[in-house]
Amino acid sequence: MNYQINMFNFILHPQFRLNDHKFSSASELLDYVIINQPEIAVFLNSWFENSLSLKVQTSGSTGTPKIIELPKTAMISSAKATGDFFNVKAGSSALLCMSSQYIAGKMMLVRAMVLGWELDVIPVVSDPLKLTEKQYEFAAMIPLQVHHSFDKLEQIDQLIIGGGVLSASLLKKIKGLKSKVFATYGMTETITHIAVKRLNGADDAFYKTLPNIKLNLDDRECLVIDAPLLTQDTIYTNDLVELLDPYSFNWLGRYDSIINSGGIKFIPEQIESKLSDLFSERFFISSEADDLLGNKLVLVIELKAESPTALSEAYLKRIKEAKVLSKFEIPKKIVFLNKFIETPTEKINRKASMALL
Repeated sequence: MNYQINMFNFILHPQFRLNDHKFSSASELLDYVIINQPEIAVFLNSWFENSLSLKVQTSGSTGTPKIIELPKTAMISSAKATGDFFNVKAGSSALLCMSSQYIAGKMMLVRAMVLGWELDVIPVVSDPLKLTEKQYEFAAMIPLQVHHSFDKLEQIDQLIIGGGVLSASLLKKIKGLKSKVFATYGMTETITHIAVKRLNGADDAFYKTLPNIKLNLDDRECLVIDAPLLTQDTIYTNDLVELLDPYSFNWLGRYDSIINSGGIKFIPEQIESKLSDLFSERFFISSEADDLLGNKLVLVIELKAESPTALSEAYLKRIKEAKVLSKFEIPKKIVFLNKFIETPTEKINRKASMALL
């Protein structure tokens, strides 16, 4: 077939492999994926089109979801920064088990093509390692996949996790793995991660930036990112952080989710972290209007409750007996939803789920 291949044809590294196949040109690669990997064909076709940028939709991390353009040169810079940080060199084996509709999946493909990885692409499922017995030097997953693949995670030498918060119980299990496991911080605007935190090993306290990234705080104490190789614009986030220095931080929660109850400001993510060992079901902290407090804390649990009043009392008793919350952090109300509404990237859509109540 004939394709309009642009200047980025050169980034097809000679050691790049896709599902054990070698390609002499972008056209040959596109011919292969159109037949064998139609989902990634959509992205790769746009990558090799005669344009200098890609249009992608943001997740809403820095505001209302919108369509933005990412320069392909910036995506290449991001790929090289990841390769340098994790020391994943040409010829390394890597696994793509995330959708290429979103930036995380797109960037795994870009990294492989730019850095010369031998990439396997498998279907996007909750337990991807059931589909392969191979050992990989690098892979990326969301927390749900980590949970369902845990018994086989040591098939991956270095694993990065993004797209959601890990439960305390899963974090404890990860600490015992031989594989190197990292949480990532980033968004579409930063072309996936700009900082990572080791989850097992001695050096696992804070997020540390990749090369050529510098951090600051705005007057809300939210993270501000300067990443000149990725974007000329300073990125203002809604993420509340504890900034240690311009290159490391501790993530606290979202500014737009802060709840003011009785004059005290609560960060829901901090309360959720303390409760994460108590429940097997998914849950989140929200609020509703209250005449006395202005807003009162509400615990929302994903569960079909036949007797919600009795179940609410049982859960509240469990929380009080665990003594993991201060008296002000204890939810004033517990409610149940059969099923949470999710975002396209499978995160809990808190606002839409609350609207069901």
